[in-house]
Amino acid sequence: MRASGTAAVAVGGDVNAPITTHYTTTAPPIPVRWPVRVGSVPELASAFQPRTGVRDQIRTAREHGVAVVLVQPEPASRVRVLSGGGGVGKSQVAAWFAHEAADGGAAGPAADGGAAGPAADLVIWAGARSQEEIVSAYAQAAHRVQAPGFTGTDVFADARCLLEWLSVTERRWLIVLDDITDPAHLTRWWPPHRTATGWTLATTRLRDATLAGSGRVTVDIDVYRPAESCAYLTERLGIAGKSRLLDGTTAQLAATLGHLPLALSHAAAYLINEDETGSSYLTRFDSGLHRLHDLMPFDADDYGRPVAVALLLALDAAAAADPAGLARPALALAAVLDPHGHPESLWSTDAVLAYLTAHRDRAPLEPVTADQARKALRLLHRYGLLNHAAQSGPRGVRMHALTARAARELTDPFLAANAAADALLAAWPEDNRLPTATTEALRASVAVVRGIAGDTLWNPEYHPVLNKAGDSLLTEGLYEASASYWQTLTEQAERLLGPDHTDTLTAQMRLAVSLCRCGRTGEATVIGERAAAGWDRVSDPEHVPAITARLHLAVTYRNAGRTAEAITLLEQVVAAFGRTEGPTAWMTLTSRTDLAIAYRDAGRVHEAIAIEEQAVTDFEQQLGPADLETLKARSMLASLYLLAGRWDEAIRMQTEAAAGLSELLGRHHPTTLIARSYVAVSHMYTGQVAEAVTLSQEVATDTERALGPEHPETLTARGNLAAAYLNAGQAEAAVTLTERVSLDAKRLLGPRHPLTLTAGSLFARAYLQCGDPERAIAVGQQVADDVETLFGPDHPNLIQTRAVIAVAYLMTGRTADGVALAERTAADSERLLGADHPDTASLRLLLTTVRERTSR
Repeated sequence: MRASGTAAVAVGGDVNAPITTHYTTTAPPIPVRWPVRVGSVPELASAFQPRTGVRDQIRTAREHGVAVVLVQPEPASRVRVLSGGGGVGKSQVAAWFAHEAADGGAAGPAADGGAAGPAADLVIWAGARSQEEIVSAYAQAAHRVQAPGFTGTDVFADARCLLEWLSVTERRWLIVLDDITDPAHLTRWWPPHRTATGWTLATTRLRDATLAGSGRVTVDIDVYRPAESCAYLTERLGIAGKSRLLDGTTAQLAATLGHLPLALSHAAAYLINEDETGSSYLTRFDSGLHRLHDLMPFDADDYGRPVAVALLLALDAAAAADPAGLARPALALAAVLDPHGHPESLWSTDAVLAYLTAHRDRAPLEPVTADQARKALRLLHRYGLLNHAAQSGPRGVRMHALTARAARELTDPFLAANAAADALLAAWPEDNRLPTATTEALRASVAVVRGIAGDTLWNPEYHPVLNKAGDSLLTEGLYEASASYWQTLTEQAERLLGPDHTDTLTAQMRLAVSLCRCGRTGEATVIGERAAAGWDRVSDPEHVPAITARLHLAVTYRNAGRTAEAITLLEQVVAAFGRTEGPTAWMTLTSRTDLAIAYRDAGRVHEAIAIEEQAVTDFEQQLGPADLETLKARSMLASLYLLAGRWDEAIRMQTEAAAGLSELLGRHHPTTLIARSYVAVSHMYTGQVAEAVTLSQEVATDTERALGPEHPETLTARGNLAAAYLNAGQAEAAVTLTERVSLDAKRLLGPRHPLTLTAGSLFARAYLQCGDPERAIAVGQQVADDVETLFGPDHPNLIQTRAVIAVAYLMTGRTADGVALAERTAADSERLLGADHPDTASLRLLLTTVRERTSR
């Protein structure tokens, strides 16, 4: 049995995303294999000292927190923040707890208050220098533990799913947040602390009051105690079989090096590799202090001085070792990359090899090979200047931040930074589907290089790796981070290159896309108009970037509800792409589909169908029937068939398209969600109301999790759910939900946005079904007036809304008004949709029934 009348909100979704972005392939759900480990925990240093005092403080605080969580109304915190200056070993202490948790014994005491339990089920090691790093690690963990609500399409939503899971799970967990540089990055991302199964450990150099309180306490970590310093040196040289080298100078060495773990590590590596006594090293160290003032204007604080001198001595020794002359340039290059780690593969790129060749400080002078570059890494590793662990994958080469700071003062960081940017660009994966650990590591290094190189990456134009990093934020779904990134890049481009430089306009265009993806269509429109006007000034209007800028602007207009302007611009874009790229080129076909969507929004359904049918044919011929673009076009065509009353074709095509998209992209990808919405609407049209309600509920929930509660697609999904409630006879639930959708759409999109008007029409129908025809008339008449003003008298929404008003007139006894409006609406429906369209048939049936009753 088919449902009479229009059953659902027209889905306002856009199956075709802005063309500069790529879709993230979502892997199908996989069984969880416990234990789960996320992130690369640093290896413990050789001769790592237990630091019993510090660890006891942490254990005591943690155990106290567990006890309070279990028995006290106001539990003490279970989040520990380790603070202190650079090089004191904060990350090593955190790594000790992470390794112990991974191996067993550090997941927290047992619930009965007894001994520590088995290994933690989940251990996360996350860099905390940016919100992006934190959120990305959480999203990966959400995937690995299959946290409820995980979609794989929105890392922020997935990260929130993990935090929700942590607060209720019975699994043991430990999260380490390493190197917090700004407490604001964690404003919304601190893990839950009122839980008996997990705890959080963080490290930072900051002495910020906001790090304490709100479920957190701080534990200070200073340099080694004298006994620990001596024990470290004794054990480290003993392991190497060179205890004799200490020659009674252990205590003096420890004091000279300030008991600083990092400086002690550099010195021990020097003694072992050079087979030099402590007495000789002390003499060299004294000379090094004098050299330090001549070599670099280093901030010689209590922590910096011993590290800088120890680095200087270690570098002198490494520079004299094999491979000859590579230690200094290799150290300079490593020092401008992310200290938390970068891929070893970077060192085999042509850019790195060329840099090492050009800056080799002694013979031989022939080109450096990839094998020699790797040997240079191993050399720096032997002298303790960096850590090279190939098994750590994308984070296989690490350097302590304080060592990197000192190294940059000893070398020319700007030359190294530009070489690093070239290497990062060369190492970027061809497959840009994210998230991947490699891309995240490369993007983190780009951030470090940007901070060091500054404006030198903009000569004569901005470095292409900046585009790679920014685009990866878009493709990963980090829309807010992407908008912030492109905002900064746009401002920098305007300052350095001028407002009309092509790189400035490219950055503006990407900023507009990012803002539109965030739902910030007002800002996106302003930036998009500026970019499009700029391209028209500096290039031929037929130039592809200029046409692309107009395409993005048109899509933004459509998303902002400026349908008429979008249509005008899209018609020009389609024609321009057809002339420059050809009628069946990918850009041409994509822009034609965007035009079809705009025609649909304007009520020009039959024109939209004609365009999309040809697009489907061309996509199938060009790319094949199972290609992503073909499936998207078929889904859009099916939605148009649905509006035109061609239900059988629509249902078959939509079901097939949704299945194909789900297989290709995953069930929770935004494109798949839109297709699933259409399938749910199809069930409403065919009278399968129970199935329609179930499917609509699933889609609404999944869309909110994937895109957020205020995204236009979320509002559309809720509107479809409200329509399903109406068809199922759940009128009160429909009114409540429709009112929410209507108010949200008006607040977020404006009172005359197509989605707002569609929701208003549904709102009027909901009042009618609840037995309140007066309010149905009031709401419906306002919607009808707005639709006619904006889109003219032939928009399908106007037919639907007037049909509701006509029935409301009849219910209130205004029979003549009701019959007159129903006759007018039926005539318009027959003229626009055809005599066989279900809406036309429903109106004719209504008129026949009223006339029969009136005559009786």
